[in-house]
Amino acid sequence: MILSSKIFDPLKNHLMKNPNLNTILVTGGAGYVGSVLTPLLLEAGYNVRVLDLLIYGRQVFDGIPASDRSRLEILQGDMRDETLLRKALSGCDAVIHLACISNDPSFELDPALGRSINYDAFMPLVDIAKASGVQRFIYASSSSVYGVKEEQNVTEDLPREPLTDYSRFKAMCEDELEKRRAPGFTTLTLRPATVCGWSPRLRLDLSVNILTNHAVNKGKITVFGGTQLRPNFHVRDCAELYVNCLALPAAQIDGKVFNAGYQNLSLDAIAEKVREVVGSQVEIAHTPTNDNRSYHISSDKILRELGYSPRFTIEDAIRELTEAFRAGKVADPLTNPLYFNIKRMQEVHLK
Repeated sequence: MILSSKIFDPLKNHLMKNPNLNTILVTGGAGYVGSVLTPLLLEAGYNVRVLDLLIYGRQVFDGIPASDRSRLEILQGDMRDETLLRKALSGCDAVIHLACISNDPSFELDPALGRSINYDAFMPLVDIAKASGVQRFIYASSSSVYGVKEEQNVTEDLPREPLTDYSRFKAMCEDELEKRRAPGFTTLTLRPATVCGWSPRLRLDLSVNILTNHAVNKGKITVFGGTQLRPNFHVRDCAELYVNCLALPAAQIDGKVFNAGYQNLSLDAIAEKVREVVGSQVEIAHTPTNDNRSYHISSDKILRELGYSPRFTIEDAIRELTEAFRAGKVADPLTNPLYFNIKRMQEVHLK
């Protein structure tokens, strides 16, 4: 029996398994979201296969309990390798596709590389998945596909007006996935807000995480602009959403597109929340910026249709990051390339 949308009841706080799905492929399963998602899928009872370049290390899986490790298979490799894709997809029941060159600055570092991974490799992935008997394909798109809107709340029915190649290819992949949707091949597109919080593969190049890192480790936050609104989404909420969408009835999600976010706050407001958690001694400075992107995404549709609402706040993300920094769990947080996508891509000469 397929489960109902009541799986999102926050009072229950548990992960559900779809009895018709057993083996899940997570592309980018060792990444920022993936390294939180992978252990949750195992906890829910799935067999998990991760396909990842592992440029941020295999240690991101060290916290997975020994009792779950027999159900985890890690394939180190490039999703542009179609032979490897066939191997990775063999016997899989569902795909959660996270792998990409993530965000505009990382994409702009090498636009040809970004296109080859984020767009050119997408259609073979979907086609091979479909031919391999995959029943469900969940695609991690981005709320950046909307561009800049005048509307107070950006809803799924508004036109996509991507401003960058990164967001343009995200939108184009949404369209390619819809073209390939068919009976028995259920597709779902999620457009997450900017993710924040602690992860085994920590990123310190995202707004909440950047400000918290600087507050704890420099004692000073520099806000570029300040009035721009940013939608935020805790990494644990994001991962739980992917897990529990696997358990929803196909008819409830097939061909659907949902925004997924929580608190929409200005950069100034985020900085103040960081200071409230870290300590009043933190200095907040401002500097002008040409980046005036400001948007407020609405997640009313996913609440209305799936009963989903997040559980974790920006304050939760700030607190857990602050605790990790102060406990010495993050080595060289201001300079270590492992926490900064662009630095690490340059360090390994990703091509």
